[in-house]
Amino acid sequence: MSPAQNPAADARADRTFYVFNAVLSASALAVIAYLLLVPRTLGAASDLHFMPAVNASLNATAAVLLLTGYTAIRRKLRTLHKYAMVSAFACSGLFLVGYLVYHSVHGDTKYPGTGPLRALYFFILISHVALSVPMVPMSFTTLYFSWRGTFARHKKLARWTFPIWLYVSVTGVLVFAMLRAAGA
Repeated sequence: MSPAQNPAADARADRTFYVFNAVLSASALAVIAYLLLVPRTLGAASDLHFMPAVNASLNATAAVLLLTGYTAIRRKLRTLHKYAMVSAFACSGLFLVGYLVYHSVHGDTKYPGTGPLRALYFFILISHVALSVPMVPMSFTTLYFSWRGTFARHKKLARWTFPIWLYVSVTGVLVFAMLRAAGA
């Protein structure tokens, strides 16, 4: 009997994945919280000021790939959907690594603008950050369901994951653009 035909094996595999996903997600969140909340002088000699542009490019690429994957699955182009979504996952993963590296060296970036643009910036930033928190476990779980061939579960979760992931990717680019426009 293959694991796909053995409910007990499926349950064990799912349990193992959920524990791994929880540990990975909590670790990522803890590292991000540490980098943003604890002052430090790590790597003061390193100049990584190019990284925000790289990270914005990764977010923009992820957004395009997400839209490509969505369009592909709506047109029943499953192979294109799979490649686009795995590529979007890779771009978002690279973004997360780049984000952690940049903020470990340079710390937080302050928004220098004033007035209504400042309020808009903080609205976008706060919603971006709040929605990015569940993206690691949600995107990883959605990918896992597809990999396991449990497409009903994949589809059910993807209905939530896709719009949030797309919003986080697009607002990541907007945050970068607004910081640059304000001279940060």
